[in-house]
Amino acid sequence: MKKINAKWTFFYATFIALSPAYANDISGNISLEGRYFSQDALHTGQEDGGFSLSLQPEFRHRWDNDHKAFTFIPFYRWDDKDKERTHGDIRQLDLTVAKGDWEFQAGISKVFWGVAESQHLVDIINQNDSIENLDGEDKLGQPMLRASRIMDNGSLSLYILPYFRERTFAGVKGRLRTPLVVDTDQTTYESNNEEEHVDYALRWNQTFDAIDIGLSWVDGTSREPELRVNNTSTALNPHYAQIQQVGLDLQYTGEAWLWKLEAIRRESNTTGYNAAVGGFEYTLSGVAESAADLGLLAEYHVDSRDEQATSPLQNDIFLGTRLALNDTQSSELLAGAMVDIDNQSKSLRLEASRRLGDNIKINLEAQIFMDIDSNDLLNALRHDDYLLVEFQRFF
Repeated sequence: MKKINAKWTFFYATFIALSPAYANDISGNISLEGRYFSQDALHTGQEDGGFSLSLQPEFRHRWDNDHKAFTFIPFYRWDDKDKERTHGDIRQLDLTVAKGDWEFQAGISKVFWGVAESQHLVDIINQNDSIENLDGEDKLGQPMLRASRIMDNGSLSLYILPYFRERTFAGVKGRLRTPLVVDTDQTTYESNNEEEHVDYALRWNQTFDAIDIGLSWVDGTSREPELRVNNTSTALNPHYAQIQQVGLDLQYTGEAWLWKLEAIRRESNTTGYNAAVGGFEYTLSGVAESAADLGLLAEYHVDSRDEQATSPLQNDIFLGTRLALNDTQSSELLAGAMVDIDNQSKSLRLEASRRLGDNIKINLEAQIFMDIDSNDLLNALRHDDYLLVEFQRFF
């Protein structure tokens, strides 16, 4: 996997040297994680679980009456089994300047777009750090320049993305991978400029009373690679095409109800398709005369490519529940099931967290794959049910 080259490393590191009192506000966390897989590995070379350590410090500084801000968030994980999961990244290293109704940002940063719970179709700026987790929530830092015009209850933003980040993949010993290992040393691109192709994006978001709406347009290198079998059929080589994508995210808030929709139209030189996810979350407050809130979630996924979709979520229903005890330990639980309407393949997931004292947090995560159809994209993961326990120490 190619790294950010020396000129970018020097450019962003210069921020540290020039930013006044850059270590003014230091925080972060260090974590110990253990994963246990309940079934024997399906693919050759894989290991049965293991543990890892991660460190993510955060350096923040604001000055000039909060009109200027500097942020540096590096990340590093060491994994005792998978050498590909042992990796580092700069999650954020940027300078933000506000001037009147304008805001400018330069550096490596993270941008989130979207409203749905079970999939973020419109969230395309940052690349997935896939070896961190299956859920797509962990992202690699993206080099960018951003200019935003701040308006009443909304904004219009232009993004220039001068460098592309490749997706991360598990190695030979790693779990949650394809039968053939992905060889990121053999990555190819549709663009002759490869990872130095300059991408562009626009986003407009606005709030109208109870409605939040976002419209986005992206032109550049797809964050989702096509995995091609190599000449010797021993590995998969990632290929990144050029795409244009238009996205819509919409949320309506009505008392205890949240109605959500994300929809995209994506086109490349070889294909074009539509995809959407929509549903609701209904919150029951003060359950059983307690301080707890219970959320009920339902979402439907559709993809116009049907069986040719590169995502397993092409005609699927997600049902879930979110419990927040609202106690001093910030105890929370999220549980959900994804069901394929066509073949009845099921994926069950549970996430729970609770603070232990002021500086320690325990996170639990469980993933179960059930009745996976032989033609489903999740078939390669059918032996990868796991339980994850993580202890985080904040500072």
